[in-house]
Amino acid sequence: MNVEEEVERLREEIKRLGKLQDDASYKVTFGVLFNDDRCANIFEALVGTLRAAKKRKIVAYDGELLLQGVHDNVEITLKPAPPAVAAAAATDAVIT
Repeated sequence: MNVEEEVERLREEIKRLGKLQDDASYKVTFGVLFNDDRCANIFEALVGTLRAAKKRKIVAYDGELLLQGVHDNVEITLKPAPPAVAAAAATDAVIT
């Protein structure tokens, strides 16, 4: 799986585990992501995938490196998809 695929899977997992916010973003703590069995099976290097997503401005969180235990309560925010991307995703979902 390449980085883009992993970031997309991360987006799906944050939506599954996180809470939808009023601004259409999702929030989840690092501890919830890290300790989830499904995430553990998907992501060989969760921290690396989070860093790649942060670099692409898909997620936001405080700090650079998240560590289990120490940063379990750090909130990770999945930013809302831009309107054009969201509309395309909705169209794809209806077509397939």
